[in-house]
Amino acid sequence: MISLQVNGKHVELERPTPLLAYLDQLGVNPRAVAVEHNGEIIERSAYESVTLREGDRVEIVRMVGGG
Repeated sequence: MISLQVNGKHVELERPTPLLAYLDQLGVNPRAVAVEHNGEIIERSAYESVTLREGDRVEIVRMVGGG
């Protein structure tokens, strides 16, 4: 088990998990969110290279349309 923080909440995952797999598990479209990983905003093109690990801090922000 690994422990990390997602949007300020404690989360436990079975193992280090690719970011895209975690977003899929949440039912989140990766094109509709911005992700900050350990204080760094991740470019969408780099999502596939990010793996969530013990102690990571992640913020996932959904894009909201409107006007």
